Amino acid sequence: MFTLLFAVIVIGWVAAAVLGTQAYFRGEQRKPIHARNWNSEPFEQLAMSFTGEETDYGDRVPGFDVTDSYAASR
Repeated sequence: MFTLLFAVIVIGWVAAAVLGTQAYFRGEQRKPIHARNWNSEPFEQLAMSFTGEETDYGDRVPGFDVTDSYAASR
Protein backbone atom coordinates (compact mmCIF):
# COMPACT_ATOMS: atom_id res chain seq x y z
CA MET A 1 0.00 0.00 0.00
CA PHE A 2 2.68 2.50 1.02
CA THR A 3 4.89 1.39 -1.88
CA LEU A 4 2.12 2.15 -4.34
CA LEU A 5 1.44 5.53 -2.75
CA PHE A 6 5.14 6.38 -2.76
CA ALA A 7 5.43 5.35 -6.44
CA VAL A 8 2.47 7.56 -7.40
CA ILE A 9 3.95 10.52 -5.53
CA VAL A 10 7.37 10.07 -7.16
CA ILE A 11 5.87 9.68 -10.65
CA GLY A 12 3.71 12.78 -10.11
CA TRP A 13 6.69 14.82 -8.91
CA VAL A 14 8.81 13.78 -11.90
CA ALA A 15 5.98 14.60 -14.32
CA ALA A 16 5.46 18.02 -12.73
CA ALA A 17 9.20 18.75 -12.89
CA VAL A 18 9.39 17.79 -16.57
CA LEU A 19 6.32 19.81 -17.52
CA GLY A 20 7.47 22.80 -15.46
CA THR A 21 10.90 22.77 -17.08
CA GLN A 22 9.34 22.61 -20.55
CA ALA A 23 7.01 25.52 -19.76
CA TYR A 24 9.82 27.63 -18.30
CA PHE A 25 12.20 27.23 -21.23
CA ARG A 26 9.49 27.64 -23.87
CA GLY A 27 8.41 30.86 -22.15
CA GLU A 28 11.97 32.12 -21.81
CA GLN A 29 12.59 31.49 -25.51
CA ARG A 30 9.81 33.93 -26.43
CA LYS A 31 9.94 36.77 -23.92
CA PRO A 32 11.86 40.05 -24.30
CA ILE A 33 15.56 39.71 -23.62
CA HIS A 34 18.31 42.11 -22.60
CA ALA A 35 21.14 42.85 -25.05
CA ARG A 36 23.83 41.14 -22.95
CA ASN A 37 21.86 37.88 -23.05
CA TRP A 38 20.78 38.00 -26.70
CA ASN A 39 23.30 35.40 -27.86
CA SER A 40 23.70 33.35 -24.70
CA GLU A 41 25.16 30.03 -25.80
CA PRO A 42 24.64 28.25 -22.43
CA PHE A 43 20.95 29.21 -22.44
CA GLU A 44 20.58 28.03 -26.03
CA GLN A 45 22.11 24.66 -25.18
CA LEU A 46 19.91 24.19 -22.12
CA ALA A 47 16.75 25.28 -23.94
CA MET A 48 17.52 22.97 -26.85
CA SER A 49 18.15 19.99 -24.56
CA PHE A 50 14.94 20.55 -22.56
CA THR A 51 12.52 21.55 -25.32
CA GLY A 52 14.02 19.98 -28.43
CA GLU A 53 13.45 23.24 -30.30
CA GLU A 54 15.85 25.97 -31.32
CA THR A 55 15.07 29.54 -30.30
CA ASP A 56 13.19 31.41 -33.02
CA TYR A 57 14.71 34.89 -33.02
CA GLY A 58 11.89 36.09 -35.28
CA ASP A 59 9.54 35.39 -32.36
CA ARG A 60 11.86 36.90 -29.76
CA VAL A 61 11.74 40.62 -29.01
CA PRO A 62 14.66 42.68 -27.75
CA GLY A 63 13.99 44.14 -24.30
CA PHE A 64 16.09 47.17 -25.13
CA ASP A 65 15.87 50.05 -27.57
CA VAL A 66 17.54 49.16 -30.87
CA THR A 67 19.07 52.34 -32.25
CA ASP A 68 22.32 53.34 -33.83
CA SER A 69 24.95 55.53 -32.21
CA TYR A 70 23.99 58.52 -34.38
CA ALA A 71 20.34 58.42 -33.27
CA ALA A 72 21.39 57.90 -29.64
CA SER A 73 23.57 61.05 -29.58
CA ARG A 74 20.73 63.39 -30.54
